[in-house]
Amino acid sequence: MKVSKKIINLETESAFAILAKATKLISEGKDIINLGIGQPDFPTPSNIQEAAIKAIKDGHHGYTPSNGILPLREAVSEKINQDYKVNVNPDQILITPGGKPTIFYSCLILGGEENEIIYPDPGFPIYRSMINFSGARGIPLKLAEEDNFEINIEKLEQLITNKTSLIIINNPNNPTGSFMNEFKIEKLVKMLEKYPEVFVLSDEIYSKIIFEDEKMPSLLSYEILKERLIVLEGWSKTFCMTGWRLGWSVWPKKLYEHANKLCVNDHSCPNSISQYAGIEALKGPKEEVEKIKKEFQKRKEFIYFELNQLNNMTCFKPGGAFYAFPNVSKSGLNGQRFSDIALEEKGVALVPGKSFGETAENFIRLSYANSMENLEEAIYRLSFI
Repeated sequence: MKVSKKIINLETESAFAILAKATKLISEGKDIINLGIGQPDFPTPSNIQEAAIKAIKDGHHGYTPSNGILPLREAVSEKINQDYKVNVNPDQILITPGGKPTIFYSCLILGGEENEIIYPDPGFPIYRSMINFSGARGIPLKLAEEDNFEINIEKLEQLITNKTSLIIINNPNNPTGSFMNEFKIEKLVKMLEKYPEVFVLSDEIYSKIIFEDEKMPSLLSYEILKERLIVLEGWSKTFCMTGWRLGWSVWPKKLYEHANKLCVNDHSCPNSISQYAGIEALKGPKEEVEKIKKEFQKRKEFIYFELNQLNNMTCFKPGGAFYAFPNVSKSGLNGQRFSDIALEEKGVALVPGKSFGETAENFIRLSYANSMENLEEAIYRLSFI
């Protein structure tokens, strides 16, 4: 059988493998607390559900334009303006089935054997997977615990060469929960000004889950990057819509048609019903969304405090998203072994740090997108490893 070597070597995302294993154990009657998968445990807000039902009844069940319906792209443009006081033409906005296509398309368009793409390590595993699939050379930007897993700008600049085609930024960060504030982002942008030929993919999917009343410093706010900036955003995390498969991205004019052609070839168009629900999410009331954010803040404080009370790990304070990234080396185990014991002997599903990069062998990712009751029980169980 002649199968493409690219497909054989294509990596995947460990969180989904752990989800499948945890689900199987639950089906066998095991008591499993799943802190592995990165999705909110709250239902999609009711007004969004109703908008989807109305879309079905109104007959919105057919194909749409490959880049998404205009009313939704206009709603995204309006929301960007509300949030960041930036005007983005709806014709530069691409609606996709979730956020991953934006990573895939960015790497396909700017990859290739002659190019290098810089990505965060630890970071979302699909970055490395798609870079390698594109044929480009992936250059890991190592994020250090002593820097709270924020980008060291000097280290980043040292990695840029004449082969660098794309730099991937993720703020707030998955898996670590780190957050770079406006001061740090401005320093980053100032450095990037020196490299006008390098494109930037800014993954801002967790932009609305930020704590301590910090403001999101979107790279959309920096005019100097406008002609070489791709921004990834969406509905999955903020509006508890992971299964609706709906994301949006902003593209430079010179890349937009390339990305749209990939949409046509890949999935034809986004889900029509989800798109109408997406309009309601952006334009409708936000009370439920605000309640969810406050609950995440409460859980974050609890997790941060409790993890640091344990004898087998230490954890820095997350600034955004809904992840903690504790160092488990005090246990005498690496992250993989700790995670194996947690699932198989204690009934807690975690993701080993090495799933997110070579620098995170002694870490685990813990999602606190779960009930406070389950988090309390999970902490208790983990204390015995």
